[in-house]
Amino acid sequence: MTGRTASRGSYAKTAARRQEILEAAFAVFAERGYENGSLRDIADKVGISQGGILFHFGSKIDLLEAVLDLRDARSRELFTTRIADQEPGLPHLRALVDLVRDNVNEPGMIQLYTLLAAEGTAADHPAHAYFSGRYAWLVEQSHLSLLALRDQGLLRAGVEPGHAARSLVALLDGLQLQWLYRPTEIDMVGDLRTSIQQLISVPL
Repeated sequence: MTGRTASRGSYAKTAARRQEILEAAFAVFAERGYENGSLRDIADKVGISQGGILFHFGSKIDLLEAVLDLRDARSRELFTTRIADQEPGLPHLRALVDLVRDNVNEPGMIQLYTLLAAEGTAADHPAHAYFSGRYAWLVEQSHLSLLALRDQGLLRAGVEPGHAARSLVALLDGLQLQWLYRPTEIDMVGDLRTSIQQLISVPL
């Protein structure tokens, strides 16, 4: 075996182990939250020591950031792929609905985000800046789309884009929370589509 081949093999094993740790951390944080989910819990799921986790991620905070970055990168990639350089407006709102449809297939992610969003309201929580930025991004995307629809004459009379954008993001959080309690009764995608449709005068 050459040195280069051995190096590639070691890198692949390291990457695979990091992925295992991320998936385990995701499961633990989704079930118990960041504060109550321990490195020991994560290590037990992977079958390594706590020191092994710290070798790959440095600290529990670093691990949380990696979990959030991984999930957020996927969500934003799906969103930006669907709008594909289109101007803000209907395509953006449709992509938001599609993103929620994807999330329904990952209940663990919804549970994780709901728990961490609540924990992260504390200014000193390691996820505080992340969720503050995520909310700002979601509101901004919705606001830009509603402004564009207003300029196109497609926003219903009396709808104020800024207020409507914040309300849509608040609706998403509320629907997610209710869905976690009653997943067979709550239609997040349908409710979101209906709420958006009430803001605009063209089919979503």
